[in-house]
Amino acid sequence: MKRMPPDQPVDPTSLAHHQGWDTLRRFLPYLWPRDNPALRWRISGAVLLVLASIATQFVLPYLLKWAVDAMNITGARVLTFALLYVLAYSAGRFGGVVFDNLRNIVFERVGQDATRQLAEHVFGQLHRLSLRFHLARRTGEVTKVIDRGTKSIDVMLYFMLFNIAPTVIQLLGVAVIFYLNFGWPLVIATGIAVAAYIWVTRAITEWRTALREKMNRLDGQALARSVDSLLNYETVKYFNAEGRELARYAEATSAYAEAAVKSENSLGLLNIAQALVVNLLMAGALALTVWGWAKGEYTAGQLVFVQTYLTQLFRPLDMLGMVYRTIRQGLIDMAEMFRLIDTEVEVQDAPGAPALVITQPTLTFDNVVFGYEPDRTILKGLSFEVPAGWQVALVGPSGAGKSTIARLVFRFYDPWSGRILIDGQDIRTVTQESLRRALGIVPQDSVLFNESIGYNIAYGRDGAGMAEVQEAARKAALMGLIDRLPQGFETEVGERGLKLSGGEKQRVAIARTLVKNPPILLLDEATSALDTRTEQEILTTLHAVAEGRTSLSIAHRLSTVADADRILVLNDGQLAEQGTHAQLLRKAGLYAEMWARQAEAIEEAAEAAE
Repeated sequence: MKRMPPDQPVDPTSLAHHQGWDTLRRFLPYLWPRDNPALRWRISGAVLLVLASIATQFVLPYLLKWAVDAMNITGARVLTFALLYVLAYSAGRFGGVVFDNLRNIVFERVGQDATRQLAEHVFGQLHRLSLRFHLARRTGEVTKVIDRGTKSIDVMLYFMLFNIAPTVIQLLGVAVIFYLNFGWPLVIATGIAVAAYIWVTRAITEWRTALREKMNRLDGQALARSVDSLLNYETVKYFNAEGRELARYAEATSAYAEAAVKSENSLGLLNIAQALVVNLLMAGALALTVWGWAKGEYTAGQLVFVQTYLTQLFRPLDMLGMVYRTIRQGLIDMAEMFRLIDTEVEVQDAPGAPALVITQPTLTFDNVVFGYEPDRTILKGLSFEVPAGWQVALVGPSGAGKSTIARLVFRFYDPWSGRILIDGQDIRTVTQESLRRALGIVPQDSVLFNESIGYNIAYGRDGAGMAEVQEAARKAALMGLIDRLPQGFETEVGERGLKLSGGEKQRVAIARTLVKNPPILLLDEATSALDTRTEQEILTTLHAVAEGRTSLSIAHRLSTVADADRILVLNDGQLAEQGTHAQLLRKAGLYAEMWARQAEAIEEAAEAAE
């Protein structure tokens, strides 16, 4: 028996594996996009500007050295040369700033385009993932992963091109210049200092990585709790739980703050260790130059020469520490995002799957077995048929598997065994896009986008025009409401449609389905949350909508489906009874028992009201 895998937890080993070369290898295509020549030209131009800036920096210390040495000699001609060197030095500094900023201007589109592509890729992947994934993950945590991951790619592109590569070139260039001017001692001292700097940076940053991972986890937890609490604002108010929600949120933010303090303190320790290495090298190099000057080997200008080169070298070295930390943290953020991208899509189209073609919109369950977890089976060999054009109802006790049927029809999950057929075609063999295009649903809780009424109705089909929206609103008996609203179809419905009543939301959902105009309609307890009067109004509308379509109504209140062409009674995941309302009452079985209980409850409620 084939069973669907549960949502996989985070594997720390797998995540650590991603943070190294695997993540970097997946990142590199964004550094040189093969399918976009214009961006490659931009990257090439930015690299040329980087080289121009480096060349300028190599020349600047020579200009300053020559100016200082010239000042030790008197004479008008020497003064002229000293002034020219100083002016050239100032022009070179200005040129370096120009090159760096032109480089940023040229490269900006590359970074933004890479960020955009990755964000679109992740967003598309989230919509491809199964319902199981979205039920298991918190929205706040997912959005935080996407936000950190997409932001990190722009930063990493920038640092790899404009910090790491130029720093390596500068290190090699300075080593050659120091060898030519001072010999091997200063080159060796500089190399040892750079190696020590890199080792200290890496060692402390590895320690900080664990703190960063903990910060990310606690940050996501705090955001998830805040989002969850605000989405359930009314429930919080109902149960006077503001204090409890604040305490839960405060617990998460306090844990995050503690982790953040440790992380920032470790940063201070890293900066101190880096500064120690850098200033020891500076002291040794300058002392060596002064010693050579005292022996007559070097000029005063060479002291400035060494100091300027080391200052220029220390600047990217100082940045190298921050760059390493940023890239290391970026790899963590991107690894988590790539893990999201790599999450297995549970329900996939078969290779070369054709589109669903419907001539007779029949719906058939053929010995379907399914459960959400391996140790709990919901549907146990369920078989039934909804003939084309029929209005069939599904009823049964809570937990019988009624709503599961709607999820299986839409192929949010696949059965463990058995088949679901539409017009004789197994829905696993056709594309999901064509399958869902043929299906419409009015759920129990109709969630709307925080947009206008017109937008929510038109959402039923891409490209729907205003005339279709108005016609759908009229058939869903919405025009009375819309005519009373000052902004009409442009009226905002609020988050999840909370500005509308339950009946108004259901009518918008019905109109949205009418715009879609599907041949098969599912009504998943579409009136169970409504009062009796609104329920009867919505039922009248639903009956008109279902006319001429194949419809499957999942109902809790039996009175709403008494006039169905056939009623299917589910019990413990199996078909217990089927027939018309009258036939089932005559059988005096489970349906008749449920009918009697509901009738008794209605009668007691009426007596209590009197």
